Amino acid sequence: MKNKHVAVLMGGWNSEREVSLRSGEAVFEALIKLGYKATKIDFSRKIFEQLQEIKPDLVFNALHGQYGEDGRVQGVFDILQIPYTHSGIIASAICMDKVLTRKISATVGVKSPHYEILKKGEDAKNKEKIFSVGKPFVIKPINEGSSVGVEVILPSNQFDFAKYEWKYGDEIIVEKYLAGQEIQVAVMDNKALGAIEIRPHGLFYDYKCKYTAGMTDYVMPAEIRPEKYAEVLDLAERCHKIVGCRGVSRIDFILNNKDGGDDQFYLLETNTHPGFTATSLVPKIAKYVGISFEEIVEFLVKTARCE
Repeated sequence: MKNKHVAVLMGGWNSEREVSLRSGEAVFEALIKLGYKATKIDFSRKIFEQLQEIKPDLVFNALHGQYGEDGRVQGVFDILQIPYTHSGIIASAICMDKVLTRKISATVGVKSPHYEILKKGEDAKNKEKIFSVGKPFVIKPINEGSSVGVEVILPSNQFDFAKYEWKYGDEIIVEKYLAGQEIQVAVMDNKALGAIEIRPHGLFYDYKCKYTAGMTDYVMPAEIRPEKYAEVLDLAERCHKIVGCRGVSRIDFILNNKDGGDDQFYLLETNTHPGFTATSLVPKIAKYVGISFEEIVEFLVKTARCE
């Protein structure tokens, strides 16, 4: 394997470009440290030409968000028959769509917060749907990652949806805000490695808290009862497997155990391309159980394949 030439695909032009560049740089340094030949590619619409020029043996996909994480670039790799890391077309497309992820995960007993889908231009229907969810609620784009575009509307907030700016498509999710502990699980090779608790200094784990050092406290292992810890690992494995994830994933939950909650786990999302930055969660969880960053990278390289 050490004779393999690995192309690290990173960057792109979506809202998660900067995060992807940081992930890709960390992966590139790990590959060099491991003794691989590696070349960085800043993803563009000339990806066919870029790959034909470099002629890699495989691609380490360090892209996040649209094109890199939604199945589209995976299709390019399959057409060119270049093995690649992380999930394939179907799992990637499913998990990029939060609604579809939740519907499929529900078939294996995984709960999600009550939500409604709002459509641009349907103000009357949207008002009824927001009323059915009730405050506090969370606004989420259907197909964005890294908490881009997420807003929390509290009971004290004045909010007029007719004035909402539709920056991320013509449909959005409005879901019930659940108070509790934010628990995220790393899954590697179909096995849950562990669960970490996220304690953001802001109202929730938003983009700023995710990627700004000092804005979030991380508790590993998560401070929950042993039986709840085992339960969330099991739920994460179910989510990973039912949608066909491979390699590494991160499954995000809220444990609804505050403000009179029911003490149940609710799925927030399944990430087929979890971050690989210095503050990223999968490396933190893996390190706790004795798996180094370089070992994760090598595992992904060795299991890279086409669909």
